[in-house]
Amino acid sequence: MSANTFGVSIHVTEEEFQLLVHVPSEIDAGWTDPEAFQSLVADVLWERLDRRAVFETIATEHDVGDTVTLGTVTLTPDGTVADYTFAPRFEEATSSPNRH
Repeated sequence: MSANTFGVSIHVTEEEFQLLVHVPSEIDAGWTDPEAFQSLVADVLWERLDRRAVFETIATEHDVGDTVTLGTVTLTPDGTVADYTFAPRFEEATSSPNRH
């Protein structure tokens, strides 16, 4: 099983923030359920970043229509987190003291 790196961003609309998971064009065959890995990427993201702080930053610094890159999460199909990297401005919103 090889790890895949997923990009993660937030798209700003009039009504909401939409979490976007960017899937690599060549993904390991072990990923069989798109909703499952997207949910796993979101779980990893919010376990490591303070959701409220991220949303506040986006709300004050971005406009409707913007897509804001948060970073990347690298996972194996069994759910193991191989790595993650967040944009420097969101590093301050890290909720986990054990940063990679």
